[in-house]
Amino acid sequence: MSLDISSMTSNEKIKAMELLWDDICRNVSSIESPPWHKTILEKREKMVLDGKGHFRDWGERKKAIRAFLE
Repeated sequence: MSLDISSMTSNEKIKAMELLWDDICRNVSSIESPPWHKTILEKREKMVLDGKGHFRDWGERKKAIRAFLE
């Protein structure tokens, strides 16, 4: 299967991503995280434990992402 992504509108692309993500979420038990993902999570956990981790409010981050996309 292939999609002509270049001819899709931004809204169509977002809808396609949402459909894909919803399908992936229904089958999450069949997906393994790659080894590099574990490494990154361990690094971030160490930063938090060392007091060097920085957290951002998810609501504020979503607003910033939406503003960037406009």
